[in-house]
Amino acid sequence: MVQKLLFLIFTGIFTALLSQDGYSDFYKLREKYENFQENDQKAFPFIQPYIDKAKKEKNYEKLVQGYKDGVYYAFLSEDKLKYADSMIWAANQSGSEDLRIISHIDKGVVYYYHYKKYQLALNEYLEAYKYSKNTKNEYLKYQNLYHIGVIKSYLGYYEDASELFMKCLVHYREKARSVTKLHPNEIYNNKKGYLNSLYQLIICYRHLGKYKEADAATQIGFSEIGENPEYDLEKGYFMLSKGISEYRNSRFEPALKSLCKALPAIKGSRDFARLSVGYFYIGKSYSGLKKTKESIIYFKKIDSIFRRHQFMLPELRENYEILIDYAKKEKNQSQQLYYTSQLLKADSIMSKDFIYLSPKMHKDYDTNNLLEEKDKLQKINYLGTIIIIVLIVWAIGLVALLTRRHKKAKEIQQKYILVEEKFAASQHSEKNEEAEPVILPLVEEKKFSLNESKVEELLQKLKIFEDKKEFTQKGLTISKLAAQLGTNSNYLSQVINEYKKVNFNKYLSELRINYITNLLFEDKKYLKYNIETLARECGIASRQNFSDLFYEINGIRPTDFVKKRREELENDGDI
Repeated sequence: MVQKLLFLIFTGIFTALLSQDGYSDFYKLREKYENFQENDQKAFPFIQPYIDKAKKEKNYEKLVQGYKDGVYYAFLSEDKLKYADSMIWAANQSGSEDLRIISHIDKGVVYYYHYKKYQLALNEYLEAYKYSKNTKNEYLKYQNLYHIGVIKSYLGYYEDASELFMKCLVHYREKARSVTKLHPNEIYNNKKGYLNSLYQLIICYRHLGKYKEADAATQIGFSEIGENPEYDLEKGYFMLSKGISEYRNSRFEPALKSLCKALPAIKGSRDFARLSVGYFYIGKSYSGLKKTKESIIYFKKIDSIFRRHQFMLPELRENYEILIDYAKKEKNQSQQLYYTSQLLKADSIMSKDFIYLSPKMHKDYDTNNLLEEKDKLQKINYLGTIIIIVLIVWAIGLVALLTRRHKKAKEIQQKYILVEEKFAASQHSEKNEEAEPVILPLVEEKKFSLNESKVEELLQKLKIFEDKKEFTQKGLTISKLAAQLGTNSNYLSQVINEYKKVNFNKYLSELRINYITNLLFEDKKYLKYNIETLARECGIASRQNFSDLFYEINGIRPTDFVKKRREELENDGDI
């Protein structure tokens, strides 16, 4: 729904630009595919020549359109994201703020609509918001406000969100009913914007307990759409709202009919979030009719969607509570444990979203609005000034703190990936060593006079020492190791310096740290050990010394490494 709307918005703007140049070659190319359905891959043999031509001519304005078409017609979500990134690049090259607004909104919609990644979507909307302050294109400004309203609604700020949707509603309604002659695409765009804002307003009304207002808005939606097939998806959303209202009034049979009518259009749009809402209220309606088995089927469908997309709306949390109670009644402990784990996972995801989105919304959006309103005020009292300053300082401090945390987390993630790659490379190297005979390094002309045969013998002993993990001995010194290998410490030091390219302490430290790092990768039981135990496991007596050596060799503290490794395994379902 949203993606098609944005596609038509840009098409309308772009068509207007093209009309100034007459029936251009670019327009002829677009004619070959612009009537394909959304997500239809068959459009790409025609889109690519359009993109190639724009690239060759360095026509970034039209290149944005080409990438925009790529987002619209790509079937896979990851392909949509790639084209959205290319769209942002082309918009930046063009220097047009309006194109930047469109490209960032479009990428935000991909994150929101196809991934339900609200955090990433908000980042794009706020980026678009920066450019929208100076735009003369009112449509784009309100389109971005609409998307910010969606984030506020998800966070539960329904009053704030409803105010934004009301602003959008008024704007789109006036434009759609304007006496000024508009391009058909502009009329369609504004009508879509109006219906989308109306539906989002209904969601806010429902959560605020304004049921009469929600029902009235639903009827307005039906009357605006009529039988126009262009708005089948919007009609599906209003039908969903009607079914929820009927359920709330204990009219379970009519509710089931309305909800089932809503599902085909919502399924076709791939809006799995609203599909989950539909399933939830179908399940609740069956429960109201005392048809428990039928209701459980639909509650389990929601779990299936959650497993696939790792996303859940807060209002659907009750779904798992119902499934847990059902498993208890059935005395199915494994199911009870499973649904309890799923509920905890859903809570974790929602809480992470809220922790990130809520302060960012207030700092990057609400605080900006506060500052803009401040500039417009002609008179302000002293106390009000102090409050604003305190709020700004607080916001800046919080932004700085969160930025530092985010930067540190990003650095830790990058360092962890480097250690992971090093581990993978060492595993590959070990496999090659197992497959091939050991070839000792050739003795070249060295700084010291070393007997070749004795060197090779000593290197062979060092290899056995490494293979048997004898470096994990406590209190191992070069003198002790020399005695164990049947040589003297000076000779051993020379060989290690020449052939291992490090001194003895560095050589021993790397063996120990690489050994414990590999254990942390290979055996998850070591992730439960504290730092002191890990240090002892590899032969290092001091906790601090172990932590410092681990950081020196791996570039990351052992506590951070263990945390990232546990997160990785939890995400993969291995813990």
